[in-house]
Amino acid sequence: MAEADADAAALHVRLADMAVRIGPPSPTESYLRIEAIVEAALRTGAEAIHPGYGFLSERAAFARAVEVAGIVFVGPSPATIEALGDKLAARRLARSVGVDPVPGTLDPAPVDRPDDLEAILAAAAEVGFPLLVKAAAGGGGRGMRRVTAPGELAAALAVGSAEARAAFGDGAVYLEREVRPARHIEVQLLGDRFGTVVALGERDCSIQRRHQKLVEEAPAPGLTPEERRALHDRAVALGRAAGLTNAATVEFLRDSAGRFWFLEVNTRLQVEHPVTELVSGIDIVHEQLWLAAGAPLSDRVVAAAARASEPEGHAIEVRISAEDPGRGFVPTPGRIDRWRMPAGPGVRVDTAVDVGERIPPEYDNLIAKCIVVGPDRPTAIARLRRALAEMEIGGIQTTLPFHRAAAADPAFAAAILSTDWVAERYDPTADRARAARAAAIAAGLAALGGEEPVGRLHLGPGTTGGPGGRQPEPSLRVGLGTRPVDGPSAGRWRLAGREAGLDRWPR
Repeated sequence: MAEADADAAALHVRLADMAVRIGPPSPTESYLRIEAIVEAALRTGAEAIHPGYGFLSERAAFARAVEVAGIVFVGPSPATIEALGDKLAARRLARSVGVDPVPGTLDPAPVDRPDDLEAILAAAAEVGFPLLVKAAAGGGGRGMRRVTAPGELAAALAVGSAEARAAFGDGAVYLEREVRPARHIEVQLLGDRFGTVVALGERDCSIQRRHQKLVEEAPAPGLTPEERRALHDRAVALGRAAGLTNAATVEFLRDSAGRFWFLEVNTRLQVEHPVTELVSGIDIVHEQLWLAAGAPLSDRVVAAAARASEPEGHAIEVRISAEDPGRGFVPTPGRIDRWRMPAGPGVRVDTAVDVGERIPPEYDNLIAKCIVVGPDRPTAIARLRRALAEMEIGGIQTTLPFHRAAAADPAFAAAILSTDWVAERYDPTADRARAARAAAIAAGLAALGGEEPVGRLHLGPGTTGGPGGRQPEPSLRVGLGTRPVDGPSAGRWRLAGREAGLDRWPR
C-alpha cells in the first residue's frame, strides 16, 4: 500500500501487510505523483494497482505509466479512459451511438480567444439559459459555473476554466443546458476483454450538495422494468462503443417528463458501488480483479445482469463526511474522540478511520459509508434510521444531522427526489434548534435526583424543511415510576440524548 505522511497512522495503513511512504500530506506531492506510486509498486513486487475512486483513478497517463512499468492497471484501458474521461469526447461518442447527451456544445469554448465571444454567445443562446459552464476533464463540480444571462457568460468561462486547470491540469470548458428539476440516475457497467459489456443495474444519486452526492440507492425508485431495460441498453451501447474493459458508470439526468439525457462516464469504481453489490449479489471489486487478470465475465455476473431490470431488494448508502451541514457543508477536519458504528441485519459500514484518528484537511472529507439493504425500500429506510440512531462520532462535526433528518423526511420516504432536494427540503437552522430543545429535555430528565423516569423521549420524525415540512415540538412521553439512571433503562435516555443532538453539534 502506498501512503502519504498524513495517513501514516490511519486504520487502512495499520491493517496493510506492507505500506510504502510516497510523500508529504499534500496530494500534489504524494497521491498525485504517478512516478512515486509506480515506484512503490515496483519496490514491493506488486502485480497490479487498483486506483480506487479518487486522485489518479481516471487519469489515462497514470494507467499508461502502470502498464509501461509491466504492472496490471485494475480499470479500463488508457484508450477508454481518454475516450470517456474527456466529457466532450464522451458526448460526441454518445451521440454517434444514438444516446442523447444533455443539450449543449460538443467542442471546447474559446476561453483564450476574446474575438470569438460572439460565437460562444450565439452557441449559448442556442443551448438556452440558464446553462452550466462545465470542465471537460474531471468532475465533482470543479470548474462548474451556473449562468443565468448572457452578461454572466464571459466571467463564468474565465473562472470555470481557471478552476478546471488548477484541479485537473486542463482548462477546457463547454456549455451544457441546465436540466432542472432532474433526477441523477447512473448505470453500473462491467466489461471484459472479449467484447462483452453488461449492466448490473442502476442507482439513484439525486440527493446532492454542490454537485456531490450525499445519498445513493439501488434500484432507482419508480422505474418500470421497461424503463430500466431501455436505460441499461443505452449505457451498454456506449460502453461497447468505447471498448470498455473492467468497471465504469454511465450517468444520466432524468427530466420532469421522464426523458433520460446522457451526462458523463466515470471510468472507475464509484464511491456508491456497495448499493449495487448488495442488490445484485456481485462483489464488484472482486470482479474487477478477475477482469484485470484477463478473465471473461463470470456466469454469476451475466446472470445478475439478466435480472437487473427486475431487481429484488433495495439498498441505500449515506456518505458520512467531516462537514457541517449547518454551515453549508463546510469541511470540519479534526480528531475523532468517539467512534461507534452500527451493526445488525442488513447493515454494512465501509470506513478507514477509527477513534483517535485525525481527519486531515488535505483530502476528501468522506470518513464512512453506512449502507443498508432490505427486501424493499420501506424496510431499507427503517434500517437506515435505526443504523443512524446507533452511530456515534465525537470530536468533529459530521453530516449525521443531515442524514438523520433526510431518512425521516416524508418526501424521501415517498421517493420524491431531485438534485434540488437539499435546498428544498433541509433546514439546518430548524434542525439545530430542534436538537437543542430536545437535548435540554433529555439532559434535565437524566439529572432528576439520579433517577430516570420510565418512558421515552419522543423526538418526532426529524426536520424536513420545505413546504409542509415543519415538524412538531419535541414532546415528552413518560410512564409511571422511576428507575436508577444507571439501571437497565439508562441506555434509552442516553440514546434519546444522542439522537436529540448531545453529540451532533459539537462546539
